[in-house]
Amino acid sequence: MKLSIIILNYKTLGLVKQLLKNLRVKPFSISHEIIVVDNNSSDDTQRVIKELFPYVRVIELRKNIGFAGGNNVAIREAKGEYILILNSDVAATRDAIENLCAFMDSHKSVGIVGPKLINPDGSTQMSSLRWPKFFTPFCRRTFFGKLSIGKKELSRYLMLDFDHKSNAYVPWLLGACLMVRSNCLKTVGLMDERFFLYLDDTDWCRRFWENGFSVMYLPAVELVHYHERLSASESWFRALWNRTSYIHIMSFIKYFLKYQRKPLPNIPTESH
Repeated sequence: MKLSIIILNYKTLGLVKQLLKNLRVKPFSISHEIIVVDNNSSDDTQRVIKELFPYVRVIELRKNIGFAGGNNVAIREAKGEYILILNSDVAATRDAIENLCAFMDSHKSVGIVGPKLINPDGSTQMSSLRWPKFFTPFCRRTFFGKLSIGKKELSRYLMLDFDHKSNAYVPWLLGACLMVRSNCLKTVGLMDERFFLYLDDTDWCRRFWENGFSVMYLPAVELVHYHERLSASESWFRALWNRTSYIHIMSFIKYFLKYQRKPLPNIPTESH
């Protein structure tokens, strides 16, 4: 089988239904399977999807085990040469997915490829990023990011100096849409379930680089990502203390503890 598409659901059944509708507009020309993992949404996911999309496999979990844990459940069951981790809030199409597969077919050294993600208004989403530094989360989650030094760090971290129009090797990509070469996982391993949410994608991409597999940003493939930072509309003080921010900061701490004193992987600078 060429491709396994994995969609993780946590109380987004409407988005999952729309995504699955998008994917069946045109029949795939490659062999594939679709696996939906429900992270204990308690929203009748299995019945609804089986009724509307009987070809989709649904795995229901008894508790919410996070982004990495939920995706790992499906990765262990996946049969595809490539695995596509796909958020329910990404407007994916068959053509875009097959273009990612075609790129992987012709670039055997690439372990992970990700498309250009755009916002609903057409602007570019910063989905390719550089490695975080210890003070990066403070720039992301507090007023520190509004200071000149904080703005400089965010510009570096979010790759604002990159044109986002060229194929490029990048340190890591957002986990909203990642195509992974399955046989690399024998060496790299699954996603690290210590990261309940956030930084799991950073860690995974870093381990791909450490094991000799490159991570590639492919802007020729564009997908709309209906994502909004949960703290975007809140004051920095309130956002700092909400549960999502707490999880985000804890993930940063786990990441830095895991990689303390370890050298950063070398990322090729040329486009591909």
